Amino acid sequence: MRWSIVFASILIIAVCSGGSPKDLAPQPGEIRTSHHYLLSGMSIVRYELGHIYVPENRNRPNSRLIAVRYMRIKGEDQPGTPPVFMLPGGPGDSYIEAFTKSGLDWFGAVRQRNDVLRFRRAGDVVVMDQRGASGPSGRLSFNHNPDGQPLDRPAVLADELEAAPSVVRRALARYPDHDLAGYTVIQCAEDLDDLRQALGYTKVNLFGLSYGSQWSFAVMRLHPGTVSRALLSGVEPLDNSYDMPSHVWAALMRVAAEAEADPRLRASLPQGGLRQAIDEILAHLEKDAVSVRLQSGEQIVLGPEDFRLSLLARPSEWPARIIDIHRGRYEAWAEEVAATRRPLKESSSALIGPLIDTSLNVSEIRGRHLEDDPAVQYLGTWGFVPAMAAAPLWPTPDVGDALRLPEESPIPVVFLHGDWDTSTPIENSREIQPYFPNSRLVVVRRGGHGAIYDLADQNPDALDQLLDYLRTGDMTDLPTEIVIALPKFDTPLP
Repeated sequence: MRWSIVFASILIIAVCSGGSPKDLAPQPGEIRTSHHYLLSGMSIVRYELGHIYVPENRNRPNSRLIAVRYMRIKGEDQPGTPPVFMLPGGPGDSYIEAFTKSGLDWFGAVRQRNDVLRFRRAGDVVVMDQRGASGPSGRLSFNHNPDGQPLDRPAVLADELEAAPSVVRRALARYPDHDLAGYTVIQCAEDLDDLRQALGYTKVNLFGLSYGSQWSFAVMRLHPGTVSRALLSGVEPLDNSYDMPSHVWAALMRVAAEAEADPRLRASLPQGGLRQAIDEILAHLEKDAVSVRLQSGEQIVLGPEDFRLSLLARPSEWPARIIDIHRGRYEAWAEEVAATRRPLKESSSALIGPLIDTSLNVSEIRGRHLEDDPAVQYLGTWGFVPAMAAAPLWPTPDVGDALRLPEESPIPVVFLHGDWDTSTPIENSREIQPYFPNSRLVVVRRGGHGAIYDLADQNPDALDQLLDYLRTGDMTDLPTEIVIALPKFDTPLP
């Protein structure tokens, strides 16, 4: 093994604290930092790890201060270029955790660290956590399934709706000393602007993935004069917190079209392909639920809503799963469903997720389109009805259509989107792009939700082109389409 590969993942040392003395009470907008070094390839990378102190709820006078974590890394000698603010998804994800892990977890996070370090090509990199998901001491969590669901009858949406008040009540009771009304995308955008000012930047460039793109849209709307340009991937506009079922279904059918050309799968499909198989499975389950014995010896009863909840899976796994269920091979599916119905012992879900999502909600017109969408027959309404029904129970205020609905912006934006993305379908980018006349849509054929990381693996030159755009603002030579390799589809059970 080459020593450079081993050393590439070794943290050298952390030195020198910055900012105000730690025994003094922090002030709004104050940052406190320490500096660290790691070996990347054959070079030593210095990075700054710190916190900025911001009001928990800017809408209330004398709000207490909370700490939001950030990290700054010097770019590859690009003087005068605005820094890239990297905004993670979720809500609740973090890029910084890859740099703060220890032991074997540190070595396991080498891929995530390299994903961040690659952005140094575009200039200085500032990575920011979300409030409420900022380091172990600042992460708010809740248990989204404390009581579980019975195994002896199929899933029904009514059970989810009935359980919601108890789930919300327990979640809020965990943090009686927090002003949870302050955990919104608007407050996140203000956190970023406070950090921008504290670090002395006039302008910034933005990279946002998934919720990070929503965060970016909020910054561009609330502080447009501070953003030079943006690169957004897995795009989620502010009015698109809940996916349109027909757009998700379209992504699944694009996967199906390629899977059906695989001779290992084609022989096991009915004449109408995966769509016919899904139709027949739903028709069968609507007529008669199925009972399956689990490895534990218990019985579980599965119905059409269980199948709808199980439709989304990795593109490489999804076709074989449909074929197995269509042929009556229920065992693997039953074990997966049973795991989701059992009570959770730990509160592992990021609380900022429902706080932000229910505050964003959707406009009235999008809500009507969701309910009337024809693909509800395949995917059901699980993706939006429970969250919309629970929105009044959470303390975060509705952001309103003035922020949610798009308006034209001159800020240059490149939208990078995989056409196999079932988490934030590519139609999101196609809908929002006309509002950004200085923009380019780059379609990654066969790319999923993390299409930008698919490029890092399969087409690093294309990713470097995107980073060069962030550095220079020049998008003229960017491709409109990038094709990545077809994954090897799983084989159905014999």
